Amino acid sequence: MLIKNLIGLAGIAEDTFAPPGRAAKSRALWLSINLLTAFIAAATINLFQTTIDKFVYLAVLMPIVASMGGVAATQTLTIVIRGLSLEQIKSSNLNWLFKRELIVSILNGIFLSILISIVTYFWFQELLISILICAAIVINLISSVIAGIFVPIILNKLNQDPAIFR
Repeated sequence: MLIKNLIGLAGIAEDTFAPPGRAAKSRALWLSINLLTAFIAAATINLFQTTIDKFVYLAVLMPIVASMGGVAATQTLTIVIRGLSLEQIKSSNLNWLFKRELIVSILNGIFLSILISIVTYFWFQELLISILICAAIVINLISSVIAGIFVPIILNKLNQDPAIFR
C-alpha cells in the first residue's frame, strides 16, 4: 500500500513513463500557476516603476530575492511532498511542521538577509537599499515556506497529487 501511495504521489505512474505529450500536459498546470504568480509579481513590480527608475539597484537585486524565494519554496515543497508520500504528515503534526518550517525560514532569512545586505551595502554604498533587501529576503522566505507547506497539503486534502497536479 505504501509503495502504491508513493508511486501515486510521486507521479511515477502517470508521468515518469508517460508519453511526452501526456507528461507535458500533466506538468502544464503547475507551470501555468507559476506563470500566473510571475505575472502577479510583475504587476506588483510595475506599481513601483517610478521608484525602480530612480533606484536601478532595485532592478539588479530583484532576481536575487525571487531566486531565494523559489529555492526556499522548492525545498519546503520537497519536504512536504515526501512527508505526504511516506504518510509522515498528518493533521496531528501539521502545526508542529508549520512552526518548524517557519522557524527555519526565519533563521535562514535572518542569516541570508544580513549577508546580502552587507554585500549590497558594499556594492551600492546605499544603506536604505541594504535595509530594504534585508526585509525583502526575510518576507520572501517566510511567504515561500508558507506556500510550500500549504499548497501541497491543500491539494492532498482535495485528493489531488501535489507532485503532479492536473
